[in-house]
Amino acid sequence: MDDKTLKNAVSELRKSEKKNFKQTVDLIINLRGLDLKKPEHQVEFFLELPKGKGRKTKVCALVGPELADQAGKVMDAVVLQNQFANYEENKKLAKKLAGEHDFFVAQANIMPKVATSFGRVLGPKGKMPNPKAGCIVPPNANLKTLYDKLQKTVKISGKKAALIQTIIGNQESSDEDLIENIKVIYNNLSHNLPNAEYNIKSGFIKYTMGKPVRII
Repeated sequence: MDDKTLKNAVSELRKSEKKNFKQTVDLIINLRGLDLKKPEHQVEFFLELPKGKGRKTKVCALVGPELADQAGKVMDAVVLQNQFANYEENKKLAKKLAGEHDFFVAQANIMPKVATSFGRVLGPKGKMPNPKAGCIVPPNANLKTLYDKLQKTVKISGKKAALIQTIIGNQESSDEDLIENIKVIYNNLSHNLPNAEYNIKSGFIKYTMGKPVRII
């Protein structure tokens, strides 16, 4: 996958019909030669994109009193420990919270209570606070630094199907920014696959409502 191929693909993408809303740009990579029943073949990692995602990432904090004030100033939503029971008892409320946020950050010393109150809703959606993304934090954490990092972080996952799909920008992102994000994802994905590039079958980029354009 060379720069010329990527530049041509992005140029082709730009020819897609314009919509009356800002479309995101997605990267789709199909995988091969994997047995998804084997844990070592199940790809999942978090990656900070150098040029960001082209849209806001909404983050909710599940914390105790130690981080309450800081979370209130930094995060998009905060659920304090003494409010957990409301969500445990009301699954509809918990589902609404899960649907409105991309990442959940939890205070480490109350993680068992987070799991009890939110696990049945966040777990199936793949949104439980994940230490690999830095989302389980000590009571003295710097939440602003984490929040800023999560604005550029994507989850690359191919555990359930032999493909990965992730946002890499929007229609207003520059060609150079899209290409840099593609290359970073491709290189990190290759590194995380058992047989590196051999496990990559094909790749495409597309607008939200557009046709896929092949890059691999």
